[in-house]
Amino acid sequence: MAKMVDRVKGIMTNPEQIRNIAICAHIDHGKTTFSDNLLAGAGMISDELAGKQLALDFHDDEAERGITIDSASVNMVHTYNEKEFLINLIDTPGHVDFGGDVTRAMRAVDGTIVLVCASEGIMPQTETVLRQALRERVKPVLFINKVDRLIKEIQLTPEQMQERFIKIISNVNKLIRDLAPDYGDEWQVNVNDGSVAFGSAFHNWALSVPYMKEKGITFKDIITAYQEDNYKELAKKAPLHEVALDMVIQHLPNPITAQKYRIPKIWRGDLESTEGKALVSCDPKGPLMFTIVKIVIDPQAGEISLGRLFSGTMKKGMTVYLNQAKQQARVQQLFITNGAKREIVEEVPAGNIIGIAGVKSFVGETISAGPVEPLEQISHIFDPVITKAIEAKRPADLPKLVEVLRQVGKEDPTVKIEINEETGEHLLHGMGELHLEIIENRIKTEKGVDVKTSPPIVVYRETVTKRGEEAEGKTPNKHNKFYFVAEPLEKEVLEMIRKKEIHEGRVKKKDQELIDKFVAAGYDTKVANKIKNIYNGNILIDMTRGQVYIHEVIELINDMFEDVMKAGPLAKDPVFGVKILLMDMKLHEDAIHRGPAQVYPAVRDGIRGTMMTAKPVLFEPLQILHIEAPAEYMGDVSKLVSNKRGQLLEMNTEGAVVEVKAKMPVAEMFGWSSDLRSATGGRGQSSVIDQVFERLPDELQQKTLQQIRQRKGLTDAMLGIGN
Repeated sequence: MAKMVDRVKGIMTNPEQIRNIAICAHIDHGKTTFSDNLLAGAGMISDELAGKQLALDFHDDEAERGITIDSASVNMVHTYNEKEFLINLIDTPGHVDFGGDVTRAMRAVDGTIVLVCASEGIMPQTETVLRQALRERVKPVLFINKVDRLIKEIQLTPEQMQERFIKIISNVNKLIRDLAPDYGDEWQVNVNDGSVAFGSAFHNWALSVPYMKEKGITFKDIITAYQEDNYKELAKKAPLHEVALDMVIQHLPNPITAQKYRIPKIWRGDLESTEGKALVSCDPKGPLMFTIVKIVIDPQAGEISLGRLFSGTMKKGMTVYLNQAKQQARVQQLFITNGAKREIVEEVPAGNIIGIAGVKSFVGETISAGPVEPLEQISHIFDPVITKAIEAKRPADLPKLVEVLRQVGKEDPTVKIEINEETGEHLLHGMGELHLEIIENRIKTEKGVDVKTSPPIVVYRETVTKRGEEAEGKTPNKHNKFYFVAEPLEKEVLEMIRKKEIHEGRVKKKDQELIDKFVAAGYDTKVANKIKNIYNGNILIDMTRGQVYIHEVIELINDMFEDVMKAGPLAKDPVFGVKILLMDMKLHEDAIHRGPAQVYPAVRDGIRGTMMTAKPVLFEPLQILHIEAPAEYMGDVSKLVSNKRGQLLEMNTEGAVVEVKAKMPVAEMFGWSSDLRSATGGRGQSSVIDQVFERLPDELQQKTLQQIRQRKGLTDAMLGIGN
């Protein structure tokens, strides 16, 4: 192993010879088996074990369930045209509940191998992972896996196989074009230039057109090898790791090339500043910029933050600044990773994926030498929509549980953790039932705390449906007054925020790009200029005229605007799609009379007050599912969907399989997978394609509201209703 570490260190300083890549695919399309092959090729695990060891699934529950849950990272060296290249690889999960890990991995890499199963073709998750990659401007190449199944099980002729490949490739290219309009044409994958390869990760072989030409292998050779049961020879003639990594080196960008077009997308600072220039050019001598994409808690080394170094050089022992936590820390150790093993190094230049210890932080944190504009927050495509209350079975374990929950929140930031030390009720918000089940299981087995959880609860959203009346918020000392009006946010603006075309955050200085986007959406320039905050799909606009003290209280108003948007007036659930207008305010001239203790309650009451007059309603989360089952169960599937208030969007029969697209309320989906299995003789399966919020039917509004308030123990007085 020592030899490998020295080789890695040798190449680390030469960014042209580095490729930071991820592997992503639909669940069960063979990613981890594929990664094993790459490791075996790099001499890190034995060839016999490749595809069986699942070296990157080192959690017990991953082995038990046979799925990858955490992304794992590895550094390896590959020789191409007699030159050594460093490949930093992150293997990612395919199950939709762990999609957050994919999003985070994409921040650290510049290219991705998209794996598609030859017999199943493009699946819903293939589309989701591609969307996540392209949103971070990560360039894809395609690997069509499980080709052995086409030969052995489905017994296609070479012509039929070719047709199937062409269909998969054109589907992938269409997705790339649709999802990345700026780069869609440039990034098309193509059989002839070798940006598409195909093979069998299980049998360790792969081919691409350039490789076939170079080695004189044809498709007939492969079919013959399977007919004669001699496919082990294929792995010697065309080893998977060689073909796949050659493709990576030829077609995926090095950090210098990638950062030129990625930084403007993921960093909102001034590109002409010193930091901006260093980031765009991946300069090892520039200011330090490192972003954390994953945190692993190690019993020996403590908290290890894995991430991408975009500029500067990270050294052991250096003091760094955490931009979100606004505090300093010291880097005690630096690592390069190799599956579950880590090797300590002294210093690492820009363009690498590394681990650091000694810094207690969060995923998405930007680490630099001093305060800088941090990188754009890493946000997942879906929001957590399912919640469970969790408590320790033994009261003595309560302090340990709080500590463990904080760790869990760091290890998987798509789980939102709410810790209420006063009531002792702790909430886990996750992506789906499986997600929360796995977390609960890990708390018991890996962290050793015996816990019990409540049945799952759905998280609703609150919004308003008409313009409300002007509401006044008075400070407790009666010296200051604020006047607010709430109205629904325009659909197109909400959609632009959802698609990340409009960035969220407090607007501190004039942002011409932002103003132009609002003007394009139909806003008056004067109004667009006055937008102060965009938060969770809501906006705050200051409509006051010439207020002398506005700059002194605007941050306090922002705080409370965000506070109410986190927990709305109806049932303290998150708010979306609301525009809050600050119409006027009367302030005491003495600053001592308008501190946080005075301004906070006044702003909060004013915003809640106007929202309650704007016909507030609850929206519920719905998931759009892709369901597959044997065709004879078509009737049972549609009955199941309609019994759960679901809506059939489309239904196609392909051979003996029926494919259904349905929109299902999350509230009706508890126990969904077992219901689906029992309705389809155990053979149905489903996956989530998208998530939307829609208005809860009127007949359920009042009933649901009462249930939420009762569950949270909320009274009208606590919600500020009727005062």
